[in-house]
Amino acid sequence: MSKSGSRSGDGVQNDQPSDPRGSAHSHPEVIRIGEHRIARGERARLEIPAARLATGSPVGLPVEVLHGVHPGPRVWLSAAIHGDELNGVEIIRQVLGECSPRRLSGSLIAVPIVNVFGFITESRYLPDRRDLNRSFPGSARGSLAARIAHIFMKEVVEGCQVGIDLHTGSADRTNLPQIRADLDDPETRELARAFGAPMAIHSGLRDGSLRAAAGALGARVLVYEGGEPRRFNRGAIEAGVVGTLRVLASLGMRRTTLPPPDPVLESRGTSWIRAGRSGLFRVEVEPGSRVTKGQRIGVIKDAFGNQALRVKSRTNGVVIGLSLQPHVNRGDALVHIAEVAGG
Repeated sequence: MSKSGSRSGDGVQNDQPSDPRGSAHSHPEVIRIGEHRIARGERARLEIPAARLATGSPVGLPVEVLHGVHPGPRVWLSAAIHGDELNGVEIIRQVLGECSPRRLSGSLIAVPIVNVFGFITESRYLPDRRDLNRSFPGSARGSLAARIAHIFMKEVVEGCQVGIDLHTGSADRTNLPQIRADLDDPETRELARAFGAPMAIHSGLRDGSLRAAAGALGARVLVYEGGEPRRFNRGAIEAGVVGTLRVLASLGMRRTTLPPPDPVLESRGTSWIRAGRSGLFRVEVEPGSRVTKGQRIGVIKDAFGNQALRVKSRTNGVVIGLSLQPHVNRGDALVHIAEVAGG
């Protein structure tokens, strides 16, 4: 298991190769995270000190490290950056159950709960209402969000060639299992296709996001979205587990008997259909539904079923997300549609 030791320089040790598959030179004898040292062939569960509660009790980021025997890339898995997004926590648990450092080429660093404060309170945000995924790369002397982001970057992300960040829909919304990534980068696109989610969406970088900060360090990052917040979604979890294992296999980190993925639809444009009036929204499509321009996808009525307003798609595409909240106000986002090649 983990061994204590003095901290030296950055929280991790290895040079970043340009090839995400790694090399013998990127596989050190020992990985250092905080005060912990994990040797080749070891599996260690540890906590990275992050903050303290108002009571003075310490709060740490839970981490599990699998340092493989054989050379290979270093990959991180992260979930619950938004504290109410639970599917990724279960995805990581199941993925770790399928992996062994004795049969692993490279290293896997898993952080199932990054926003510990939000997870405890079932909140998307930190206690100061900051969004952790708009706080990277963070600062050692900044806000609580900035400090957690800084610790995560320093102790987990630095030294990794690939990351998979697991999310769900937000605020009473559910998402079709999908990958968001830079599809203009050939190697990232290859990883997205290996994951095998039904949809891969080319997505620009947002300032303060983990993907932007990790990309600045040379890491290739897949953001997985699937299901809804505050509950487990069986299909989204299964797609996330299988997809993550496929990516590890594509990187040469482990063998797999999983079947190859179905063809992945790619999109370079998405849009929300919004409510044209206030009322009760009755949706008539599901995540994954194909829609055509002008097709009715729902209806908004008042409490008596009168004053109906048909909600129509403005484009051909696939439903990748929708609101689960019947009560809507004019302008609310209702259905998220991705345009795909061929309509």
